Parts: sequence; structure tokens; C-alpha cells
Amino acid sequence: MVKSSLPRKQRLARYNAPLHVRQKQVAAHLSKELRTAHKKRSMPLHKGDTVKVMTGKYRGLSGKVIDVSLTRRIVAIEGVNVKKQSGKEIPANLDPSNVMITVLSERKKS
Repeated sequence: MVKSSLPRKQRLARYNAPLHVRQKQVAAHLSKELRTAHKKRSMPLHKGDTVKVMTGKYRGLSGKVIDVSLTRRIVAIEGVNVKKQSGKEIPANLDPSNVMITVLSERKKS
């Protein structure tokens, strides 16, 4: 990341980060079982992962990740919806730090 400790430079680096760096920024904690299996505390989120919401209005709900936006650094989860004024329901945009991965989707070996 950036070597400067100035908050304004940290924010600027986050704002101007390329997509391969943003992918790492869209990461979530792993459940205890996955933590022991993979020997990691967190992993980047991918479409198809099953997650559980840990904080906020939707705490306790779980579902599959249906969309990961690297440009906005948000995730959309199946079954976690917001009702618009028109009555239409759309997926709620959640911060990746507020969810925990419970089941990993198939990952490509690189």
C-alpha cells in the first residue's frame, strides 16, 4: 500500500487503487471452520460464496453473494433486500467488513 501515514494520502491511494488491489480490499472474515482449514483469517469475496451478515440492520441473515462491485467496494447478497418506495425490492448493498464467509465457492487455481 502507501508508505505515508497521512490520512489524506491513504484515502487518495484507496480511491485511485487499481482493480487487482481493490479485489483484496473487498475481503471478509472466514468462519472458524474455514479459518482452521485454510490457515487464513480472511479472503476476498467472490460471486457464489455463502456469507452471514454480522452487523447492521440485516444481522443474522445469510445467503449467497450475487454481486461484488470492485468500483464501489460493496457486495449484494441473495435474500437481503431493500424495498424501494415504488414497491420494488432490490439487493441491499453491504460493506464486505460486515459479513463473514461461511462456505467458499469454487476458486480457480492459478
